[in-house]
Amino acid sequence: MSDKVVCHTPTPGKLPTSIPTWKYALLRAAILETVPTSAPGMAAKDLPDVIRGKLPADKLKELGSVAWHTTTVRLNMEVDGELERIPGSKPMHLVRSG
Repeated sequence: MSDKVVCHTPTPGKLPTSIPTWKYALLRAAILETVPTSAPGMAAKDLPDVIRGKLPADKLKELGSVAWHTTTVRLNMEVDGELERIPGSKPMHLVRSG
């Protein structure tokens, strides 16, 4: 079992990045708990701040940049079909796929 998860982005031509499995699992669970399943969804730009408020202080300290890691996991979840962007929403809003 690998100790890293390869995270892809829906942006064509962008190379994937890898993050530790525990960080991916922690953020994926928090994102799934946070993002609703129906419109209007949640503004993607608000997600890091909301996630920051949900995580324990010790994990926040170990995590590093909450915004970067949240975005990396979110984009991979979009590629995997777990999250969807609401078409035409400004700012961009997300819902859980379902």
